Amino acid sequence: MPMLKPIVPSGLAALILSACLTVNPSPPGSPPPVPPDAAATWTAVALTAFPPTPTPVGGEPIPGTPVPTPIPGADYASVTYVIDGDTIDVSLGGQDVRVRYIGVNTPERGEPCFDEATAANRALVEDRIVALVRDVSETDRYGRLLRYVYVGEVFVNAALVEAGWAEARRYPPDTLHADAFDALENSARATNLGCWPAGVFEP
Repeated sequence: MPMLKPIVPSGLAALILSACLTVNPSPPGSPPPVPPDAAATWTAVALTAFPPTPTPVGGEPIPGTPVPTPIPGADYASVTYVIDGDTIDVSLGGQDVRVRYIGVNTPERGEPCFDEATAANRALVEDRIVALVRDVSETDRYGRLLRYVYVGEVFVNAALVEAGWAEARRYPPDTLHADAFDALENSARATNLGCWPAGVFEP
């Protein structure tokens, strides 16, 4: 099946890694993690296309856990629960912490495409070790950590926008990747991917 490549600024275009994300099968009896036709739209976004901020924020990789793509300045955490399409609970330094993805927005509970966007996020991060990278702010007004989230070489924030499960949303001052997210959203909207047909996102 041909891959869909995002439209990004020329300086980033050559850096997009066009590789399908493999979704692990769910245990017997559990619901499928994502609609079958959605998985085929994903591409892995190389870290070099969206380099994380080097600002140290503390934390160390979890002992004994393989981390294939170390990121300077990142915290490493284990995902314990997927709340929705842009929010997760993690175990970080022995503490349970809620993390809100920077620069993206997904449907809220009760809105069209909520279940699909949540399933897409779950397929990317559930039971995974994630790298958490700070932009400017530490937390939002609800006390959630604000972070860019990576699984291996997949930039989760960007992957959700690219596949149409999230819209790009600017929340100053955390706008390091805002232009790139906007370009990915334009491509997903133009090709009616993910949640865009549901009309849930702002025009």
